[in-house]
Amino acid sequence: MSSQRKFPHTYVIVFSLIIIAAALTWIVPGGSYQRETVQVNGSDREVISADSFTYQKNTPQTWQVFSALFDGFVDKADIIAFILLIGGAFWILNDSKAIDVGIMEFLEKARKLERFRLIRRIGVDNIIVTLIMLLFSIFGATFGMSEETIAFVIIFVPLAISMGYDSIIGLNMCYVAAALGFAGAILNPFTIGIAQGLSHLPLFSGIEYRFFCFVIINIVGIVYVLRYMKKIRKNPAHSPVYEDDAYWRARHEESGEKAKYYTPVSAWIVWIIISAIFTFYAFALTSTTLSIGNTSVTWPVMPVLAILFVITGLLSLKKSVHFFILNLLLFTILLLIVGVMGYGWYVMEIATLFFALGIFSGVSMNYSPNTITRLFLEGVKDITSAALVVGLAGGIIIILNNGLIIDTLLYKLSGAMSEMGRISTIGTMYMIQTAINIFIPSGSAKAALTMPLMSQFSDLIGLSRQATVMAFQFGDGFTNMITPTSGVLIGALGVARIPFNKWLKWITPLMIILIILGFLLLIPTVTMQLNGF
Repeated sequence: MSSQRKFPHTYVIVFSLIIIAAALTWIVPGGSYQRETVQVNGSDREVISADSFTYQKNTPQTWQVFSALFDGFVDKADIIAFILLIGGAFWILNDSKAIDVGIMEFLEKARKLERFRLIRRIGVDNIIVTLIMLLFSIFGATFGMSEETIAFVIIFVPLAISMGYDSIIGLNMCYVAAALGFAGAILNPFTIGIAQGLSHLPLFSGIEYRFFCFVIINIVGIVYVLRYMKKIRKNPAHSPVYEDDAYWRARHEESGEKAKYYTPVSAWIVWIIISAIFTFYAFALTSTTLSIGNTSVTWPVMPVLAILFVITGLLSLKKSVHFFILNLLLFTILLLIVGVMGYGWYVMEIATLFFALGIFSGVSMNYSPNTITRLFLEGVKDITSAALVVGLAGGIIIILNNGLIIDTLLYKLSGAMSEMGRISTIGTMYMIQTAINIFIPSGSAKAALTMPLMSQFSDLIGLSRQATVMAFQFGDGFTNMITPTSGVLIGALGVARIPFNKWLKWITPLMIILIILGFLLLIPTVTMQLNGF
């Protein structure tokens, strides 16, 4: 009981922040910038007009603290629907035991590598976690993977538990890794692309130094995670979420029984249907242009995927329906990557993709329509708490916006940079962008709001616009992993069943390290002659 009194529920923490935000609307004067619409890299963006800030009567928020949940739900409806559909789909997938079979097979094969002395010395677990984190970090750095990581939490948390670790490690494998890449962005069109476009810089210029920063940031982040893994490996009870992970450990114990391999006729029917769909799109979309930053390549992606699915689907069906469902999961992920990079998919398309995965998985297992529906609803029910807290967190931004104080905060913060040296100024810009990220967690929105102002201010003091973009990049990226106003973070924590207060305690030391590292990496942008700066 004392533990429950000591650590407030995530809902309590977020609602307290809503009350604090409402209190600020009574203290901070109202104000607004004029906006104008400009075209950036082919897309219309609403940006701040320079020197257009005016004070105005603020709108103190009172009873609105109680409507914040409703307003947050409306504002974050896409992410909430995404979470619910993902939860329902993966509940069907989990009931099939396919993921459990895949994890057991993967770990069994991975452990066999320990017969090699070098791998045994490094540690198979260290290699597995490092490679997975690097993969997701590259996704974050190149096409801005963020919301998509929520779908992977349900895969990597059970994997981490099966390896003898905790849900925090599972969350690090995908969400934190993508966030590290997002912060050390090389070709991220949603942050670097927009910020450089608004600053009238060549798109993705200065990539050499950005790549260096990406490497350093990932080394620091991955080493931090590996050190934590070593601690948990010695004594799993040292995990701050050891008690919370009882849910995942119970699921792991239930999956410990050897699955019975079989392939029902319905799985063959699913294979035929999906093969036909792939074949149709192979002829309809003979080539796909994949964009990575400012670089694009055109490949016959759909024809290749169609051929691969027909072959791998046939081979997996001959072994067991469990491996066929895993094959469906693999191609779902491949289609996700192709959709995001080639066709501009966002949460609606991705949620639809995973929803289809859940339905086809249930049919492959020869479940009746009623059984599939029941499992889907159980999954939605299980993950509803994560969806609710996303809506609640969205209410914080609604309160600040309705109180008309966000522009005032931005104006006051930018004014704090007057009469400073170049290093002090770039550091202040960095801190301002970090602070703003609490109120505006969207990288593209924050770039549109701040870069027109920051880039012009940098000209006045002789600071490189490229350095200003770097300050925005780091300020936007790191605190994504800690700010309670981020729907993606709150959603990922909800899916992983990690209380926000425990996550805050675990991530804070890493945040301090990364924020200091970001400042150190900004110094060369104003003291050295770097290519593109």
